[in-house]
Parts: sequence; C-alpha cells; structure tokens
Amino acid sequence: MRLRNRLMGAAVVVVASGLGLTGCGQSSDGGSGDTIELTIAQNSISGGKNAAAADYITNWVIPKFEAAEKAKGKNVTVKFVPSGVDDEQYKTKLSLDLKSGKGADVFDLDGIWAGEFAEAGYLKPLSDVVGADADNWDGWAQIPQSVQGLATYNGKKYALPVGTDGRVLYFNKTLFQKAGLPADWQPKSWQEILDAGNKLKAAGVPVPIQINAGTAMGEATTMQGVLPLLAGAGGQLQQDGKWTGASQPLKDALGFYQKIYGGSGLGDPKLQQEAKGRDKSFQQFAGNEIGILLESDYLWRGVLNPETGVAKMADRDQSVGYALIPAEEPGKGINGQDFVSMSGGALRAVNPNSAHPKEAFELAAFTLSPDGLKEETKNGNVRITPRTDVNKEILSSEPLLTYISDKVVPLTAFRPPVAAYTQVSVALQEATAEVVSGKTPDQAAADYQAKLEGIVGGAGNVAS
Repeated sequence: MRLRNRLMGAAVVVVASGLGLTGCGQSSDGGSGDTIELTIAQNSISGGKNAAAADYITNWVIPKFEAAEKAKGKNVTVKFVPSGVDDEQYKTKLSLDLKSGKGADVFDLDGIWAGEFAEAGYLKPLSDVVGADADNWDGWAQIPQSVQGLATYNGKKYALPVGTDGRVLYFNKTLFQKAGLPADWQPKSWQEILDAGNKLKAAGVPVPIQINAGTAMGEATTMQGVLPLLAGAGGQLQQDGKWTGASQPLKDALGFYQKIYGGSGLGDPKLQQEAKGRDKSFQQFAGNEIGILLESDYLWRGVLNPETGVAKMADRDQSVGYALIPAEEPGKGINGQDFVSMSGGALRAVNPNSAHPKEAFELAAFTLSPDGLKEETKNGNVRITPRTDVNKEILSSEPLLTYISDKVVPLTAFRPPVAAYTQVSVALQEATAEVVSGKTPDQAAADYQAKLEGIVGGAGNVAS
C-alpha cells in the first residue's frame, strides 16, 4: 500500500506493529509493581522510513509523557519499538501479534484497515477497552465529525485519528489565462469542468484535463478519480450494508470518464495505460502541459514543491490554483452536497490486550495534544493534523493546506474500512480502463457489478 506515503507525506505515521514484542506493557516486577511499562510502535525508524515520526516519539513524546505521569504520581516508562519495512509486511505482522494477544500497547494502522481489524477482534471500541475516559477526551471537540468518521466503525470509535488529507482540482493559471479562463476558477458542475477543458483545448493546451484512470495508476485511480466522481453523483461505495453495483451514480461517473477520454481530445487515454503514467502527469503539469488535474494535497507538498518536490515548479505559488470538486450538478453530491472530496488517514489505537489500557490511552492522546502536534510538525514537517485548533496555527503560512483543512475536510468522505475494499478498488480501476479503451459506461458498470458480486459474496450483498 504505497499510496499512504503519497497521500500524507513521509513525515506522517502510516502503520504500526508489535514487531519484535512478546506482549503488552507490564509492571516492572511482572505483576503489581509500582512502575507501569508501556510500548508504542510505529512503522518509522530514525534515519530511515518516516524518520521524523520516530524522532518525535523518541525525543519528545517519551520524556515529556513520562514527566507528565510522574507529576501525577505515576511511575510510567515508555519503550518505542521502531521499524521500517514494507507496509503489507507490517500489516501481516501486526495482525499476527494481535491475534496471539501480543503487540504494543499503542500502535498505528492505516484507516482503511480499521473495519477488517475490528471484525477480526484485533481492535475493540475504545470505550470497551478504556472506559469513559475514551469518550470524554477533550480532543474530540477539536476533531471534525468527518475526520472522526475515519476512526469509526459501526457507529463506535475504535481509535484516534492521526491526520487526514483531501482532494481538490488543481489548475494551471498560466494556461487558464491563455484560454481566457479566470484565475479564481471554481466550477459548480461537471459540465463546467468540461467547458473549461474545451477552452483549454482550443487554446492549444496539450492535455486539458487529467483524471486518473486504469489499473496502472492503482489506488490513485480510485481515490483521485472514481470515488470523488461517485460521491459527486450522489453515490457511495458501500451503504446500509450493501456495496454499490451498476447504479446510476456509477454510470454517471464512468460517463464523465467517457467524455474526457472517448475521443473528445480533453484527456490522454494512452497516459492512463503507462506504468509511470501518474509520475508523467506530474511532470506534465509542472511543465505547463496539463490544464486541470485532480489530486490530493500531496501534489502541492511533495510533487510541485519548489525546493523538495519530485517535479519542482519554481512558480508554484503564483501559477497553481485549486478549487473544490463539484458535484455532477449543484446539490447532487452525497448528502445533498454541492461539492465533494475523498480523504485518507492513519489511526492510533490502544491494544485490547494491554495490561494498562487507561495509561495506554493517555499516551495515545498525549501524542495528539496541541503541544505534541505542534512539535511533530516543526522543521518542515507540516501536515494537516486531526485537530482544528492546531491546524489554525500551524497551517497559517500554508494556503493550500489551510484551504483543505477549512473547506475540504468538513465535506469529505472516506473509503469503506473493510477487508474486501482492496479487491473492489481494483475492479473499479478496471471499469475505468474499459471506458478509456472504448466500452460504454453501461457495459463497464455491468462488468464491474459481476466482479463485485464475486468479491463480496453474491448479488445479495450488492445494490444496483
């Protein structure tokens, strides 16, 4: 799952595991001693993967938390268990640890795994593990309901959100000026996106619109393409216990792909099939060859960054605009919204097997305190945290991240946190590939539903 680093940046804690641990925290004498021993584990390691996150835990969280607990009359020691391996390898080890009753007292996991882990019993509702302290944490008041949804499964909170991101429409102001389009462009419908694309085409822009499609771009097609469009047409991937099949919202989303890649000249169908197509699209956008591109804040932070980006754009701040993703028509998006987005994120959980769940929760909450998050996001590690109070301060000099925090996060949606999602996502990517290759939206939607039924256990679990 390499997408998480692209979504949230290398500084963000992505997943965690009890790798190398034989059990949860104990008292120093193995039983009822005075010292409480806790462990916290992440997929981060100083000098390696997610190094900033590892340094934050080691150099700030642990000494500050131990001192804060001592001030309350508790002797608490915390051990950080670093690692830096492939995310899927981490997920497997984490699952095995939790299944056997082991693992760290506090660990992180990708939000998309929450439902799968909950169904397996590896995670339990925080209120069941910790008690009333979990529901009474003062941090919840600073976390938008949409972001709390990332940590919620079947109506119960299973973890604390670590952070999130958001998707917007980026546009090249230089090319827009050439096409006679406004610098403060904000489309209110899909048709207005297409209209802008046609003006860009008439002005000689090589690729007017880039919406990720096909299987070569993997999860980027799903998160930066199908799901925002599905939401914009009023559909959700899973609702009321059933998966969305060949519904009208899906057909509308695939129809939008057809209007871009079906011979209109608004998009480049070959680019969607290239192994490095997404990377090439970044270079083309930075090189003033793409007019409109749907992407996450990763494009701004990690791709176009004039100093550290993989496709540096020296005039990014002056030449790149961004706008909300409109619904197909005003009011037609999910929940009757005019604008939509999709977000990802990581979670910080308390191990149900912890010998000291209350103290473990205090540790998890401490890492997400205002002071903690401000410390973590210093020295160029700025990101969108889960807390609005912190974001207002640390994002003050980051206009794009402020925009996403203030405008996008309140209306965003998340992927279903269930095990079947990964296969469903691939089937969606295949549906877009079929449309780009010439199939009709109805045909591609029907093919998708047939695959979906095989993935989720039959037609009874699919709504069309």
